[in-house]
Amino acid sequence: MALNLPIDVLRSFIAVVDGGSMLRASERVFLSQPAISLQMKRLEELLQVPLFLREGRRLVLTPQGEGVLVHAREILALNDRIVATLTGDALAGSVRIGFVQDFAETLLQGVLAQLVALHPDARLEVRVGGTPQLIELLESDRLDVILGMGPVGDPAAIREEPMRWFGNAPLVGRDAVPLAVLERPCRFRDAAIAALEAADTPYQVVVETPSLSVLRAAVLGGVAITCRTELFAGLPEIIGSSLPPLPAVTYVLQRRERLPPAVLHLHDLIAERVKDMDLSGAEF
Repeated sequence: MALNLPIDVLRSFIAVVDGGSMLRASERVFLSQPAISLQMKRLEELLQVPLFLREGRRLVLTPQGEGVLVHAREILALNDRIVATLTGDALAGSVRIGFVQDFAETLLQGVLAQLVALHPDARLEVRVGGTPQLIELLESDRLDVILGMGPVGDPAAIREEPMRWFGNAPLVGRDAVPLAVLERPCRFRDAAIAALEAADTPYQVVVETPSLSVLRAAVLGGVAITCRTELFAGLPEIIGSSLPPLPAVTYVLQRRERLPPAVLHLHDLIAERVKDMDLSGAEF
């Protein structure tokens, strides 16, 4: 009698290999670690071969596991091609997107809403974080597409914008300029402090937070000034003051190499929207 290998178990098997652990696999296939462990045990019982060896905390493929991995990737690729052909490239799986806080509201209200409208069966996994964290998640195969900030000249840049000072102008006249910043690592924090120190402008960090919403509230409340791009809409820009000039920053868009057509379409849609967006209202 022919032996049938379950597609969902093979998908979890590849997720364990690519992620390097049951924990990372659980984040990718949306199953608990115990459930994935049972799937791996079931696969070994079906094939009657050991697939993994444990070296400390790491799971390492056995020679038999290496052979199974090659064929498992082929089976899943064929499965996904069949589904895409029959559904017109409809996306029924997960889409893993990451972006910095500056884009959170606009992307969720705009591009992601359009994705859901086009692919109602898609499951969105959205991460908001700093650019270094998002890059790490992308490189470890835990995100498909990321939108972050980078320096001028970044090869992944799709748009360049100047950094600007925001806040109540009278605060600049204080003995020490009150500054609101995000926690490290933060490109804007570093730029603001470097610019003030280079100009010998006294300053004091009075608000330090991981939340862009808290940063916005501090600036709106007249507690401190900060520097962002015009994505930081609704706040007064400080123009013509003694504050030093700031550098430019780029919006960078990156993706994994092999993506389903629907996710590639999302990547292209984000690129188009970011390039064409009107920053006067900071809306997508």
